[in-house]
Amino acid sequence: MPPIKMYCTAVCPYCQMAEKLLNRKGVSEIEKIRVDLDPALREHMMQITGRRTVPQIYIGERHIGGFDDLSALDAAGGLEPLLAA
Repeated sequence: MPPIKMYCTAVCPYCQMAEKLLNRKGVSEIEKIRVDLDPALREHMMQITGRRTVPQIYIGERHIGGFDDLSALDAAGGLEPLLAA
């Protein structure tokens, strides 16, 4: 399974829903980067993703996007193949 990285905050409900979805798909480890603890991390996230909102999820080197993007990818059948790679 490729590494999963998620830019998140402590109280974001979409971050929690993304984590639950990934857990249901068998993901046991997610590298969480808390942008609420360090403004420089949020700046870095915005530079590499072009987005301001959390979560921002990476599977391996691929930027998936936020929870809506992750959920849509799952509904289209594209999440499991990425996780199996």
